[in-house]
Amino acid sequence: MNVAGEHITIIGAGLTGSLLAVMLARRNMHVTLLERQADPRKTAVAAGRSINLAMAARGLRGLSHAGLADAIGELQCPMPGRILHHADGTTSFQPYGNKPHEINYSVSRAGLNHLLLDAAEQAGAKVEFHQQCNGFDPHKGALSITDTRDPGNPYLRRVLRFIASDGAGSPVRRALQSLPEFTMDESLLGHRYQEIAIPPDASGNYAMDPGGLHVWPRGDFMLIALPNPGGDFTATLFMPESASSEPSFSMWDDTHAALAFFSETFADVPPLVPDLAEQLEHHPLGIMGTVRCNRWHWRDQCLLIGDAAHAIVPFHGQGMNAAFEDCVVFDNLIDNAVDWATLFSDFTDQRRKNADAIASMALENYEEMRDTVRDPRFHLKKALAFALEERCPAHFIPRYSMVMFHADIPYATAFERGAIQAQLLDEWTANAQSIDDIDLEHCVAAVESQLPPLMTEE
Repeated sequence: MNVAGEHITIIGAGLTGSLLAVMLARRNMHVTLLERQADPRKTAVAAGRSINLAMAARGLRGLSHAGLADAIGELQCPMPGRILHHADGTTSFQPYGNKPHEINYSVSRAGLNHLLLDAAEQAGAKVEFHQQCNGFDPHKGALSITDTRDPGNPYLRRVLRFIASDGAGSPVRRALQSLPEFTMDESLLGHRYQEIAIPPDASGNYAMDPGGLHVWPRGDFMLIALPNPGGDFTATLFMPESASSEPSFSMWDDTHAALAFFSETFADVPPLVPDLAEQLEHHPLGIMGTVRCNRWHWRDQCLLIGDAAHAIVPFHGQGMNAAFEDCVVFDNLIDNAVDWATLFSDFTDQRRKNADAIASMALENYEEMRDTVRDPRFHLKKALAFALEERCPAHFIPRYSMVMFHADIPYATAFERGAIQAQLLDEWTANAQSIDDIDLEHCVAAVESQLPPLMTEE
């Protein structure tokens, strides 16, 4: 389908909308981005709302597809594994993958957004800020828009066709709920999060080892910290909200109680954050949830993409990566599409099963990060998984590696094979204390007989 010269509107100039705008503008489409916020390149990010991102293979492929792979370099901090902070004050390192190149990267959301906005404008897209989308009337083909600088005068904006990249709370998605053929499941997690900035030390250096994702696993809750290029860390506390859980955010009657909790539970953190009390008092609590929809489009007029279609919790570091993969799939489908309605439908059919799979894996990974990583059997199973990957790489790749380091393996495939592999690992480690207690040759033979070869790019 030749789309050159056609007009399309994208709602939301965040990471996904901006990347998609680059791709479509390079096809010589007339692209207009509508963004409710002010230009982030000219305004400061609100404290406590940044949530650093984990860039993995799927995200990097999205940037490469848009010709931006080289531009991301200075914004990234390599994280080859997790640095676990145990309750007894000791630390240990747990590599993510089994190969030197299997590395995740910490990326500043703000820095990446600036890069993508610049690229979208350079490609020819037009960005209109302060334009808040309140909803969509599918029968009139009109968007309800409010200029946030003149909130008393909302107006209707008629558009022939648009793509909604307006986030997990998408007003467009909520408007589509009025259609009888559209169903949505929105499940909020009973845990919330609060961000804390860990500054550089007195010499301007990192206050902790920057060579990994720091995790303080504590059972039903955890603290994590990602390094930034400037020498600081962005830390995030994830914890239950309800008073029925102990501990929970609701137990903090005042800042003194919060500080006491940190000193007792994450003893190495308060000395690194001089203004911890102020941050705990003023940084807001964020919510997290999962969105699943039975369809992502309305005829040939409207398509949902990224978090607007399939928001997930952040514990597999795949929200942005999955959304960037959306953009690549959508752009690739254009060439063989016969019309827009078919394009929207084919995109939904191809992506929805994968979105559902990563949503489930993200929820599972929260339990792993906050609790399972403390279990010696988890580390034994991980060691066995690496050993099997070395001996039969065509048949066995750890599920985490399939998700993070193999952009050519669909999420749904990783989910399905991961379930089979987990069952085998459970069986083979049930009575073992170390890898030496396991008959690796028997395991290799079983893997090669039960799992068909994976066709990967490596």
